[in-house]
Amino acid sequence: MPDRRWENDLTVLLTADQIRARVTEMAREIAGLYGPEEDLHLVAILKGAFLFLGDLVRAMDRHVTLDFMAVSSYGKGTRSSGEVRMVKDLDAGLEGRNVIIVEDIVDTGLTLSYLQEILRARSPKSLRTACLLSKPSRRQVDVKVEHIGFTIEDRFVVGYGLDYGERYRNLPYIAVITD
Repeated sequence: MPDRRWENDLTVLLTADQIRARVTEMAREIAGLYGPEEDLHLVAILKGAFLFLGDLVRAMDRHVTLDFMAVSSYGKGTRSSGEVRMVKDLDAGLEGRNVIIVEDIVDTGLTLSYLQEILRARSPKSLRTACLLSKPSRRQVDVKVEHIGFTIEDRFVVGYGLDYGERYRNLPYIAVITD
């Protein structure tokens, strides 16, 4: 059994079971919006959305393709810097495709607004966003998010792909650091 004493500094906000149930429900909602012959192209925003993406696509009973982008607005802090920079662009084009942006958390909305603008300019057939967590109290820009897993208060959260200084991503739940 691994030594996980470091988890004593965390308070669980969303359990693994709660996350699993909601992600499965979101997958059905998203897939149900498209005809059976329509493919979906999911674009995960690295690094935080990788676990969410994996569970989301495994819960979809249809053909999907995947790609990844990496952007940064946090660095090593707990608040968005407000400056978004692209670290990794897509490998494939989006023209004529049904695209779902898969994001871990929507906080200020600056990163997502930037992403939506860039991807819309690439002429997808449709562009929607699915985020696991939303913090509407922190919004600085009005950004459209069609599929939200959970709405949470303004707390810094880790786990299920979300990190603090590259730590805690491996947790199967979402927690608040209690210090």
